Amino acid sequence: MNLFNKGIKLTLAAIAVSSFIAGCGGEEAKEAAPAASASQNTAAPAPAAEPIVLKFGYENNPGEPFDEGAKKWQELLNERSKGTMKIELYPSSQLGSKTDIIDSMILGEDVATLADGAFYADRGVADFGIIFGPFLFDSWDEAFKLNNSQWFKDEEKLLNEKGIKIAAANWKYGDRHTLTTKPVRSIEDLHGLKIRVATSEIFSEGMRVLGATPTPMPLGDVYTALQQHTIDGVENPIPVLYNGKFYEVAKYLLLDAHIKNITNIIVGTKFFNKLTPEQQTMLLETCQEAGEYQNSVVDKVEKELLEKMKAEGVEVIEPSEEFKADLKKASLEFYTLPLTKTWTPNLYETVKANCK
Repeated sequence: MNLFNKGIKLTLAAIAVSSFIAGCGGEEAKEAAPAASASQNTAAPAPAAEPIVLKFGYENNPGEPFDEGAKKWQELLNERSKGTMKIELYPSSQLGSKTDIIDSMILGEDVATLADGAFYADRGVADFGIIFGPFLFDSWDEAFKLNNSQWFKDEEKLLNEKGIKIAAANWKYGDRHTLTTKPVRSIEDLHGLKIRVATSEIFSEGMRVLGATPTPMPLGDVYTALQQHTIDGVENPIPVLYNGKFYEVAKYLLLDAHIKNITNIIVGTKFFNKLTPEQQTMLLETCQEAGEYQNSVVDKVEKELLEKMKAEGVEVIEPSEEFKADLKKASLEFYTLPLTKTWTPNLYETVKANCK
């Protein structure tokens, strides 16, 4: 074979080998291509859902037992939900009055506040109003028994129909006493005194039957009203009276305990119903637990603050047995007032039976 023919054969052989290698490489490329494509088309992880945020507004000031309970609820719900449910706190009426907040929750806003039977009566569940009648309970045990009774559960269902959901009914707000600019040592001393009450007919009429002149106004306006002698006094539990600094302008504290106040934490049914069953359970259980914590704070702080008020020059007046009897006797008129005509017949007797 001459060199020319030999060269041609070698060249053809080289081309054949190259084609084979290229063919194999092409198959590898074809096989690798889907993997590369799959990698490029992998979807990015979906962004985490925004947490549910509930705005909790109340008149109480920072540092009060109620505020401490609110912080505990905030902590418990955040922890239990792993950050998917959060509570923002708005003390000192930052979200407006209680009435404003209740209006907002009924319309569907994600807000919460504290409320009670007097406000429920104003919202159309009339029988609930009796809970804030003066001297209805003889002990805290009676008050808690009523809140755990079937009667209370039945009334709660009616409240749901009005757009309000009770998240917890176990927050002890405290005995409501009367702080005044003049000493009150008998029922006659109460007569004519202008006493600030919450903006509810129940509170107004409850104070009126005791002989005072009820003056409804937001709690945030009370200090100035006392200072300017627009009112002669204010009624509330000791922690509220102390933290509002009302003792600076009113120096007489009557320990009448005219209402044993268990408050409720409420949200709108529109807000509650859009939660999943699991979220609803977390909301209710953590609110109940926070209430138990808050109650322990109330019991401890009331004694401490009473001593502080004394140190600030407040005269603490323990009503005599005769004075107590006069107050209880006068309070019975409340349960026969025109506003009670909307109540279920024999409601007073029914409630008293559910307390025992």
